[in-house]
Amino acid sequence: MSVGDVDAQIACEHAVRLLQTGDTFVCKDTESLLQAMSRMGKKGIPAGCLNGGCGICKIAVRSGRFRKTGLMSRAHISVEEEAEGVVLACRVAPIESVDVEVLGKMVKAVTRGW
Repeated sequence: MSVGDVDAQIACEHAVRLLQTGDTFVCKDTESLLQAMSRMGKKGIPAGCLNGGCGICKIAVRSGRFRKTGLMSRAHISVEEEAEGVVLACRVAPIESVDVEVLGKMVKAVTRGW
């Protein structure tokens, strides 16, 4: 493996920090935040349907950039919310390290610990 290959490998992983708990996990830019959390065996972002329809994994990205990986139900995320960084964790992937806050009905599960 050349030095360039190592740099490319490092560049595609980003830290995700859950603001309520301070917990962090690594997310590849090819997977959703929710997929990475599950792959790492972490808890924190509540999971539901995993396909953008239920709204259980609603978060606010407070810092860092991300990209959409799929459609999000407008019943759970409005256009205005999305413009402000409120998204579904199952439908976004990081472009750089991100700080996220869990929102919605399941926020109590995060602060109490599952």
